[in-house]
Amino acid sequence: MKLLKADKDRFQFQLDQKEKQLLFQVLGLYPLIPGSHQKLSKSETRPDDQRLLEEALAAERQRHKRQVDVMLRSKTLFIEREGGCEFALKPSQIEWLLQVLNDVRVGAWLILGSPDGPAKTMAALNNKNAHYFWAMEAAAHFQMALVRAMTGGAEEAVQE
Repeated sequence: MKLLKADKDRFQFQLDQKEKQLLFQVLGLYPLIPGSHQKLSKSETRPDDQRLLEEALAAERQRHKRQVDVMLRSKTLFIEREGGCEFALKPSQIEWLLQVLNDVRVGAWLILGSPDGPAKTMAALNNKNAHYFWAMEAAAHFQMALVRAMTGGAEEAVQE
């Protein structure tokens, strides 16, 4: 993913066709973090408090999922160009996309058993879960490109 232009209101990116396909596959996995994973507190909490948290998170995930679906079906967001496509996002859209990608990345890590380090990650892989490793890595790739764009790493992102 390459940053083409950036200003305070809009960031324009370019993806080749394989990157676009990968981004769509990663976004199609959303949400991956189970609703019960988020705990209100490490100490004991009242069941009603935890239930309210889970309901609020479920509502947020539903909103995000609708936005993901709109993004993936959009005929105007991704403009086809020779060898790939271009798309532009507002800062608020990038922040939302970072949240969605983080859910996929962390959710995939949880599915892999929350391995600590490359050796344990590789040991956790099998035929049934290997695609989650790739989803985790791809989500991190897209997150890094978006963070670089947002934090002024435009020069680095454009040169990649």
